Amino acid sequence: MSSRSPVELVERALPAVEEHADQAAESACLLADAVSAGGWSAVAADDALTAIETLAEALGGIGPELQDVLAAATAAASTARRRLGLPVDTEPEPTAAGAVPGPRAGRRPRRRGLGPGFKGIRTDR
Repeated sequence: MSSRSPVELVERALPAVEEHADQAAESACLLADAVSAGGWSAVAADDALTAIETLAEALGGIGPELQDVLAAATAAASTARRRLGLPVDTEPEPTAAGAVPGPRAGRRPRRRGLGPGFKGIRTDR
């Protein structure tokens, strides 16, 4: 048994965190239901792997113990990219202090959400 204490979670998440986490889980389930052995394109696989990396990074913000554990998910996503022949970032580009890094070479830039209040694209019209 581990001697580490469990990571403390807050009783109530920040506004919209629970809603977005629920949407991410629902989207993952819908994707899993929609794919078949031949249903993946390079773009779709890259997007799904980016989602895994982004969620692992976000969850790692809970605490250093989770960062260590979730590093395996990020490493697995990089391995999957190699096996699928997709571009892989081998090392982050050095940036000056406070500078915003540019897009990754060979891959589309990561998407980072559309900001608070975004409700999605309505298709019921």
